[in-house]
Amino acid sequence: MKWQADGYILSVRPHGETSAIVNVLTKDQGRHAGLVRGGRSRRLRPVLQPGNQVNVAWNARLSEHLGTFTVEALDARAAVLMEDRLSLAALNAVCALSMQALPEREPHPKLYDVFEILLAQLHDKDVWPAIYVRFEIGLLQALGYGLDLSACAATGAEDNLTHVSPRSGRAVCAGAAEPYLDKLLPLPPFLQGKNQVGGDDIMDGLALSEYFLKTRVFYSQNKDIPEARARMVEMLGAVLKNPN
Repeated sequence: MKWQADGYILSVRPHGETSAIVNVLTKDQGRHAGLVRGGRSRRLRPVLQPGNQVNVAWNARLSEHLGTFTVEALDARAAVLMEDRLSLAALNAVCALSMQALPEREPHPKLYDVFEILLAQLHDKDVWPAIYVRFEIGLLQALGYGLDLSACAATGAEDNLTHVSPRSGRAVCAGAAEPYLDKLLPLPPFLQGKNQVGGDDIMDGLALSEYFLKTRVFYSQNKDIPEARARMVEMLGAVLKNPN
């Protein structure tokens, strides 16, 4: 069994004295693990960093085996972001979240495209937070827990959607939401295709996706949101409150 593809490193853990088990995210193979012989060597350690883009060739005798990776470096994303603590935190968060939430060997090409766009924009703190929120919303969709933000769950109205029901994951318009504001989750306008994106909108978007990730994805697995994601949200919240 063989395949070759470009992808991104999600995680690396030591195996034996010299090797490493590496998880990569690829468009057609999904999240996939493999053994990299010599993965702990001085030559390969800088390559095998979460967020780095690589070309991997996977080889195994049977499809169900772990198999081995041959890895070639394409883009050292982690090294580029090393001096930007917030962007590096976002990189670690999206890699940890993908590693923990995505089933192994299950491709999600649309989500992969958003992942790639996000990593390409991590140098721009005015752009990447909104893309990060969209990635998490897309992750819910890919896992079968997509939110319905097209119309009000109570009235069917398609305008003035301001909240999301935590029970149904459906949008609620302002009029129908008014009596239940303490029970509903704010819906930021940028998730409806509107251009304005403020700091509060970003934090509302992260709170929205976090609620459904916790209750729909991780609760059944007896897991919690990855610590890397929690650290990123804390850092981002502090920056948005004090942008200067």
